[in-house]
Amino acid sequence: MDDISAKFDDAQKRVKTLSKTPGNEDLLELYALYKQATSGDVSGSRPGMMDFKGRAKFDAWASKKSMNKGDAMTKYVALVDRLAR
Repeated sequence: MDDISAKFDDAQKRVKTLSKTPGNEDLLELYALYKQATSGDVSGSRPGMMDFKGRAKFDAWASKKSMNKGDAMTKYVALVDRLAR
């Protein structure tokens, strides 16, 4: 698990230095995988109808429900690698 944790930490640093901002879909995927890897399954209640951004983030994170921490980290690292190319 240590190896993926190190790669995950590195990916978090690299994502901040991408040459161009990822699209909304990729940003939501990064957010969801990050939250799943660091906080586990989504908690709290879904934001209201007028909070479009909050609702999209909540739904993206909820879509990762029951994914284990290691898988979330691995997918996050793979996504950052793809975006960095």
